Formats: sequence, structure tokens, C-alpha cells
Amino acid sequence: QVQLVESGGGLVQPGGSLRLFCAASGIIFRFNGMGWYRQAPGKERELVARITSGGSTIYADSVKGRFTISRDNAKSTVYLQMNSLKPEDTAVYYCNTVPTIPAISWGQGTQVTVSS
Repeated sequence: QVQLVESGGGLVQPGGSLRLFCAASGIIFRFNGMGWYRQAPGKERELVARITSGGSTIYADSVKGRFTISRDNAKSTVYLQMNSLKPEDTAVYYCNTVPTIPAISWGQGTQVTVSS
């Protein structure tokens, strides 16, 4: 059974930083592209950062230069370092494969709130 468990979210002031963690199990992690998605209230879920199995990274324009995605294949974990956070980054953050696989359910996500 595939399981994706996100953690590391919280409340932070504008300009602050957070590091998100995603532990994956039940998949051959190192063969999969992985990504961080987010969903803000009233908006659709969007992909903000992705990392290929080979380690190449791509970012949405809205987070480029502020967020860094990385992975540790030995730990089946993907990370998202978020710096210079803005109120518009407030959302529930999820990790999943890229592209998504229908058989893999979304995890519960981790809430990130950027507010003074």
C-alpha cells in the first residue's frame, strides 16, 4: 500500500522560512519523479515544484528563487525548503508523484499559514 505522509507546516510570519518533509512508502521511490503541490482555499490544487528521478528541478514562476525541492532516495523522502514566504503561499501542501498515478491516493497534506 502506497503511503505519502507530509509534515513540517505551521504558522510563519511573512519573510520567514519553513521546511516541509514527505515520507513515501510502498513505491519504488527512486524511479519516480516527485513534486510538491498546494491548494489554497477556493482554488485548485497546483504543482509548485518538481524533481525528476535524476534530480533535475522545475519550479512554478510564483515560487522560483524562494523554494527549493530536494530528495533523499535512501530515505524515500522529498523536501521543500521555503524561504521569503508570502501570505499568498498560504495553502495545504501535498507531495505526490509527477505525473500523478491514479492508484496513489493523496496524503492529508500539511498546512502552511503565512500571516503577521
